[in-house]
Parts: sequence; C-alpha cells; structure tokens
Amino acid sequence: QVHLVESGGGLAQAGGSLRLSCAASGAGFSDKAMGWYRQAPGEQRELVASITNSGTTNYADSVKGRFTISRDNAQNTLYLQMNSLVPEDTAVYYCARGRTWWAVAPPTYWGQGTQVTVSS
Repeated sequence: QVHLVESGGGLAQAGGSLRLSCAASGAGFSDKAMGWYRQAPGEQRELVASITNSGTTNYADSVKGRFTISRDNAQNTLYLQMNSLVPEDTAVYYCARGRTWWAVAPPTYWGQGTQVTVSS
C-alpha cells in the first residue's frame, strides 16, 4: 500500500519562501515519476512540477525559475522549494506518484494535500 503525506505548507508573505515535503511509504518510490499539483478555490487541479525517477524535471510556466522540485530516493521523499511567492500561488498543494518512471500524469496515488497561502 502506498501512502503520500505532505508537510510544510502554511502562510507566507509575497516574496517569501516555503518548502514542501512529501514522505512516501510503500514500495516503488524510486521507480516512478513524482510530481506536485495544486488546486486553487474554483479552479481545476494543475500540474506544477514533475520529476522522473532519475531526476529530470519539468515545470509549469507560471512557476518556472521560482520553484524547484527534487527527490531523495534513499529517503523516499519528494520536495518542492518555492521562492519568490506571489498571491496567485495560494492553493492546496498535492503530492502525486505516476504510473511510469517518465511521467507523473495521470497519477496513481495522491497525498491528502497541504494548504499554501500567500499574502500580499
């Protein structure tokens, strides 16, 4: 059984930083692509950043240059470093695991989400 548990969300001021973590349990973490999605109120869930099992990354245009996704396969942990935050980054952020090593979408597993709120 796979479980994904996010942490690190909270309140930040515009221009500030937050670091999200996703602790994964169950087999197969190092074999699969992982990613971070977010969903703002009234909006569809969107893919923010993804990383293959070997560390190749991809970002949505809205966060490119500000967010960094990384993973520690030895610790079964996924990270999202968020810098230069803007109020539009306010959303619930979800950790997700993909079906393959190269793509997180569509995810097989989801975390419960962590709220990120950015004040202006």
